[in-house]
Amino acid sequence: MLTVIIFIIVLGVLVFVHEFGHFITAKRAGMKVEEFGFGFPPRIFGVKKGETLYSINWIPLGGFVKIFGEGDPELKESRSFYAGTKLNRSVVVVAGVVMNVILAFILLSLVNFIGVRKGIDNVAAAKDVSIEIVTVALNSPASAAGLMDMDEILGFKENGSSIKIPTLESVQKYIKSHGGSEITMVIKRDGEILDKKITPRVNPPSGEGATGIVLVQVGTVKYSLGKSIIEGVRETGLTYYYTAVGYATVIKNVFVTGKPGVELTGPVGIAVYTGKVARMGFVYLLQFMALISINLAVLNIIPFPVFDGGKLLFIIVEALRKKPLPRKVEYGINAVGFVLILVLMVYVTTKDIFKFF
Repeated sequence: MLTVIIFIIVLGVLVFVHEFGHFITAKRAGMKVEEFGFGFPPRIFGVKKGETLYSINWIPLGGFVKIFGEGDPELKESRSFYAGTKLNRSVVVVAGVVMNVILAFILLSLVNFIGVRKGIDNVAAAKDVSIEIVTVALNSPASAAGLMDMDEILGFKENGSSIKIPTLESVQKYIKSHGGSEITMVIKRDGEILDKKITPRVNPPSGEGATGIVLVQVGTVKYSLGKSIIEGVRETGLTYYYTAVGYATVIKNVFVTGKPGVELTGPVGIAVYTGKVARMGFVYLLQFMALISINLAVLNIIPFPVFDGGKLLFIIVEALRKKPLPRKVEYGINAVGFVLILVLMVYVTTKDIFKFF
C-alpha cells in the first residue's frame, strides 16, 4: 500500500509540473483554459475558479490541460488555441517538456547538495567508497550465480578465509587471474552478506568480461551549492542525451526488426521500481524522479500523434502548408495514434503484471 501511495505522489508531482507548463503558458498567451485535470476521466470531483475547472479524476496515470478549441483547427474564435500565433501555440505545446527538464535539473542539483552515492574516480573526494555491480549480462556466469545489479562486492573467500579487495582494479585482476576456476565472491545485498560461487570464463564474449558484470567504484559525494547546480546541469544534459539515444534505438529496432530490443516497462513496473527505490532512501527517490521526469520529456517530444511532439509537428506542417490540416485529418491521425498507444500500454502492463506478480 505504501508503494502505491509513494507512486501516486511521485506521479502526481511529475504530472502537475508537466501540465502546469501547458497551463501557465496558455494563460499568458491569452488562451482560455477550460480544465486543468489530474488523472483521466471519469471525474471524481472538480472545483471551478474563474473560467477554469480544476478536477481530480479516477485514472491516476497522467493529467491534462483542456484549452478552448484545441484539436479543432477550424475554430479560431477569440481566446481559442488556434486563434493564437504559431509561436504562442508552439510554446504552449513544448512547455510541459521544458518543465519536466527543469524539474529534473532541480532534483539532481538538490541530490548533489544533500550528498549522493555515485561513480567516482577520485577516492579521496568521497566517503564510504565501495565497489558495486552496475550490470549483469544475461546467460553469463554472474547471472547463473545469482548476482544482481547494485550488489556490493566486499571481497572473496579462499580456504575459508576472507580476502578484502580494496580497489576496482584489484577486483578485476583477481577475477581475471582465476579464469576457469571456481571462486567465492562475498557480496552485500540489502544489508545481508552472501557468498556467491562463480567460475570466470577464460574466453568471454566480446564486451562482457570474464564473469559478465560491469563494475563501478562508488562513494558518497557532497557538493557546495554552486557546484551542485553545475553538476545538476551536467547530469540533466547527459541523462537527456542518453535517454534520447535510447528511445531512438528502440524506434529504429522496431522498424528494422519488429522488436524494441529492450524490455519495456509500463505504469505497473514503474510503480514497483518506485517502491524499491523509496526503500533505499529519500535521495535515491529524488534521483529516480529526475530520471522519470527526463523520460517523460523525451517521450513527449517524439513527433507522434497525441504526444506534445506530434502537436508541434502539426504546427510545423501548418506553417509549411500556410494553413492547418483539415479537422477530420487531424482527428483521424490522433485517433490512430491514441489506439496504438493504448495497445502498447495494455501490452507492457500485461507483461509487468506477469513479471512482478
